[in-house]
Amino acid sequence: MTIQTPNKLIPYHPPEFARPLRNVPSHRLNIANLPSPLHRIPMSSDLKKDSVLKPFQDLNIDFLIKRDDMSAGVELGGNKIRKLEFLLADALQSNCDTVVTIGGEQSNHCRATAAACRLVGLEPHLILRTKRANRVEEDKMVKQKDSFGHVGNLLFDRIVGSRIYTCTPGEYGRFGSKVLVDRVCADLSGSKGKKVYPIPVGGSNGLGTWGYIDAIHELKDQLNGEKVHHVVFACGSGGTASGITLGLALGYREEREKMPEIHAVGVCDDPEYFYQEVKRISQEMDLDISGVSTCESIEDYIKECMTVHQGKGKGYASSTKEELSFIVNFALETGIILDPVYSGKALFYFMEELKDHPEKYRNTSILFWHTGGSLGVYDKIDEMSDMMNNISSVERLNAYSSSGKT
Repeated sequence: MTIQTPNKLIPYHPPEFARPLRNVPSHRLNIANLPSPLHRIPMSSDLKKDSVLKPFQDLNIDFLIKRDDMSAGVELGGNKIRKLEFLLADALQSNCDTVVTIGGEQSNHCRATAAACRLVGLEPHLILRTKRANRVEEDKMVKQKDSFGHVGNLLFDRIVGSRIYTCTPGEYGRFGSKVLVDRVCADLSGSKGKKVYPIPVGGSNGLGTWGYIDAIHELKDQLNGEKVHHVVFACGSGGTASGITLGLALGYREEREKMPEIHAVGVCDDPEYFYQEVKRISQEMDLDISGVSTCESIEDYIKECMTVHQGKGKGYASSTKEELSFIVNFALETGIILDPVYSGKALFYFMEELKDHPEKYRNTSILFWHTGGSLGVYDKIDEMSDMMNNISSVERLNAYSSSGKT
């Protein structure tokens, strides 16, 4: 690896299989640590009956994890950094000095965007959706107290000096993310003279999705011809789902026998919403299906290639005890931390699919795409503490005893 210059624009040459995508970016940045690892998860011969890995063993499933949680450092890691290599390149090409984006209170996308902006010399502004918006503002005005805090992703949002604007879930639903982003952009460009680059929720648009077209090229190199039967991932805003789906469908169109089944697990909204989002993004990328499919429409093509499973549970960023227990036990057995909003939910609910249709998955290989976000665990500490106390005890070492016993 050579010395990298994060804000250097690099001419982009897409994979050969991506030719049907005609809206191609001209440049990208090099700010991620790629390729991310691809791990085959070992199975102990004596797994307990209640092991989270037992269903894989019972069905003789070869279980792999694509580790995009390791795609960069703590502040940049996860799936968003792949999108940001293209989005921030466009911001720099456009001579912008400021970026505005939006997400939930514990948004991985906002955290990665803020850190990446500072890395390449841009000023980050974040709109965060939170039920605490009115209370935090009241504390600020009445008590002169900043009660927003520094937990999880918020710590990294704030340590890099992001300007944060809060809105309630009701306001987010009423106006929509684009209207809110446009309002902040207008204020910054008008009264403050900034040249602003807006990034949509999750970085999910046609340009950002090229990060996952490249990721499929990376994955194919790592597999080196090995067949994977199923690819599973969390779906929250549609960009990662679009890139993985289009990348696999186009990347394997000349070798259909190796084409994996694609499983997106929606952690919010309903499956039809995600089919429409992937369709919208595909149209932004100017997908031409005439030479790659007999489907009559892009929507039909997407639904032929990808299955969206329901996995929102109690709702976006809300966790059940069972979901959190799964995350704790998965970490205990593999050393891999899943997050409670995306990857943890996605794998938990896909395991239900596995149990409901065991014969479909018996004697196959399943690749789970870990999209990062483990900082979100900090927001669930109160709910998870008893579980962790049960598996990790703390004892006082008797340093004055020759045996070292307590």
